[in-house]
Amino acid sequence: MPAPAEAGRAPGPPDGGWGWVVVFGAFVSIGFAYAFPKGLAIFFKEIQDFFGTSYSEIAWVSSIVLATTYGAGPISSILVNRYGSRPVVMFGGLLCGVGMISAAFCTSILQLYICVGFITGFGLALNLQPSVIIVGKYFLKRRPIANGLAMAGSPVMLCTLAPLNQFLFDNFGWRGSFLILGAILLNCCVAGALFRPIGAGTALVKTQVTEEGKDALKGKITQDGKEMSSALNVPMENKTEDEGEKDCFEKVNQYLDFSLFKHRGFLIYLIGNVLMFLGFFAPIVFLAPYAKHTGIDEYSAAFLLSILAIVDMVARPATGIVANSKWVRPRIQYFFSFAIAFNGACHLLCPLASSYTGLMVYSSFFGLAFGMVCAMLFETLMDLVGAARFTSAVGLVTIAECCTILLGPPIGGILIDTFGDYKYMFIKCGAVMVLAGTFLFIMNYYNYRMLAKEEKERKTKEEDPKSVRTENEGRKNWSKDSTQEEPELEPLREEGEGVKKEMNGTKEV
Repeated sequence: MPAPAEAGRAPGPPDGGWGWVVVFGAFVSIGFAYAFPKGLAIFFKEIQDFFGTSYSEIAWVSSIVLATTYGAGPISSILVNRYGSRPVVMFGGLLCGVGMISAAFCTSILQLYICVGFITGFGLALNLQPSVIIVGKYFLKRRPIANGLAMAGSPVMLCTLAPLNQFLFDNFGWRGSFLILGAILLNCCVAGALFRPIGAGTALVKTQVTEEGKDALKGKITQDGKEMSSALNVPMENKTEDEGEKDCFEKVNQYLDFSLFKHRGFLIYLIGNVLMFLGFFAPIVFLAPYAKHTGIDEYSAAFLLSILAIVDMVARPATGIVANSKWVRPRIQYFFSFAIAFNGACHLLCPLASSYTGLMVYSSFFGLAFGMVCAMLFETLMDLVGAARFTSAVGLVTIAECCTILLGPPIGGILIDTFGDYKYMFIKCGAVMVLAGTFLFIMNYYNYRMLAKEEKERKTKEEDPKSVRTENEGRKNWSKDSTQEEPELEPLREEGEGVKKEMNGTKEV
């Protein structure tokens, strides 16, 4: 029988045991969430010919999937806080399966937008964040290793899905492939079932007791308010509305800390990333169609995505090791800026790759640059805002980023339709990313300088006792003056109270 002191205490992270099964489930769900939208590019050329659409119209499919996955992140976080990771991931897997199976029966591109873009995209959003959150609950000391293994699901799944999608298309067509992929995505429900909650019983009892206490207190306050209202004839509707608005704002602010928009480092990161995502995903979406356009066969075109994923798989942990070193860690923002600019340079040089060998070299460098950016994407944000405000920062960043994620591939498709050549799309993406990397490098240099200056001023102020003493004396004098003025203001206060009572229809006895 547990001791009384330990009876109501939730167990800590086990750092192993069933946690490794949870990591496997997160590996599957995170892998599908990140890799599935990129793997769909295999079918774009054939779907475009089937519906007779343009490059920009077919690119909206991936854009809507990615934008919904990122934009629905805050909704996913709220659902996890309310219901836990297991039911949210299982429901997300069900949505993914329903969306892809429904897409197999679509008769227009607009229906594909709804089924693949919104339904499947929202299902993937419900797989992504709960998986990251549950791993953090199961691990503390080994959390970097656990997160690294879980995040490795993205390149592994992309490496697998690219040739698998091509095989399914050759044997079953795009409609049959979507049916099979819908069934495969239902495995996210199995992965979610592995997310056993920690301390569920204790948390449930604690929640029930807390809710009962809140209901009792709320009922008592409401009853007292009714008695006062009937005695004084004072309407309470306006007060109730104000309290409701305040409660609503507090609930929203509990999940999203809007004071971050006053944080200089956060604003620099937000602007740079919003600009970066305008050219981040379009090259992946159009890589396989570009290879087919140059006359390369379907399997070789799909293999380019596998090369990208394999290099990405190695680049992510390697970048993490380098970023954690004592030389890079203090200035990780510069390293992140370099990775973005390096990514853009790869896209600017892509039009020079006219042969299959050249495209293989481009895919290798692209995978390296892509892995570097993804490995530091959240680490740099936590370095700026701290762990306490990280959850709110991620929610606000994903909401802002989904706009440019949505527009990036269609803008690339418009360039292809206009000029009839893929090279202008790659040049646009490269130029945008080089600009984003340069912006982040310059503004982070300015931010570091300002932080050093503010730290120096703070230390100078702490070391100067005279300034501290003068400030304390000023506060004492102000409180003394306000105390002396209170008797002079008392008649005005009494007069004001009398006016209020007359307006409310009350009379003193």
